[in-house]
Amino acid sequence: MGDNAIASVEGLEQSAPLNMIRIPGGTFRMGSDRHYPEEAPAHRVTVDGFCIDRTPVTNRQFRSFVRETGYVTFAEITPDAKDYPGALPHMLKAGSLVFTPPKVAVDLRDWSQWWTFKFGANWRRPYGPCSSISGLDDHPVVHIAYRDAEAYAQWAGKELPTEAEWEFAARGGLDGAEFAWGDEFMPGGKPRANTWHGAFPQQNLATDGYERTSPVTAFPANGYGLHDMIGNVWEWTADWWSARHEPDASKSCCVPRNPRGGREEDSRDSCLPTIKIPRKVLKGGSHLCAPNYCRRYRPAARHAEAVDTSTSHVGFRCVIRARSDKCQAKTKETGRT
Repeated sequence: MGDNAIASVEGLEQSAPLNMIRIPGGTFRMGSDRHYPEEAPAHRVTVDGFCIDRTPVTNRQFRSFVRETGYVTFAEITPDAKDYPGALPHMLKAGSLVFTPPKVAVDLRDWSQWWTFKFGANWRRPYGPCSSISGLDDHPVVHIAYRDAEAYAQWAGKELPTEAEWEFAARGGLDGAEFAWGDEFMPGGKPRANTWHGAFPQQNLATDGYERTSPVTAFPANGYGLHDMIGNVWEWTADWWSARHEPDASKSCCVPRNPRGGREEDSRDSCLPTIKIPRKVLKGGSHLCAPNYCRRYRPAARHAEAVDTSTSHVGFRCVIRARSDKCQAKTKETGRT
């Protein structure tokens, strides 16, 4: 970024609550016609100004929330059999999905080859009962189901971003660019985000310096001063999943303002008709996104996630909307990153 851009970012930081950045809002081209079908069609939308967390919520910040409220995350609660018809009784235990790399090449159509439901895995023990978050205070909190993210946001006096808000912020003022920093994945040969380098899922070269999550400010911020909008962990948004975007407005007067995604009833997975659990939109990709499997380390990329699901590569960040006077005031101190 040039000096003017740096001055602009500093101004946004100074006018926002603690650890947040004020995003001015505007009209941009959301989605993409060049990649996965669910990203299409690219279309114009307008978002009002808002404040957004400078980084994903960290383990330190989430610990402050749990200590103050006694909150118990979804992954720490034994599942109710009535919510999962047909589930094997021995699988109805508290836990979460953990990425476990196979030792050899596997069929990329079968995600069960690298995802394992581990009993006892949760935000405190991200890789199972024998793991911990010691030394990971500045890493993003993971194993967060949608209701966990909502609960934290409410405690912090914030909300979860819509998909449109999230994508506008991720683009950092570069409307139409492929990535959050421009059109080149690794400018000058240097990684700009924590993504997978190597043949997924068995070979991780860790060219970017990290095999799993990374500290939330380990990579450069985008044009708005936001870190980790791409890679590291997927992030929850408030919008229900839809298989495609709505088409572009035929007239400039009719560009959608602050759109809110699809309908809850349409968000359910049609491949699992007996499991009537709705899905929300995830954005940003994660440290598991790889060129040979998941090129979703782009602002336009999106993914469906059931609201009851938590994994070792999903976290979140929060917003305060500018039309609320809260965006003018200092919010709850949630720990520095």
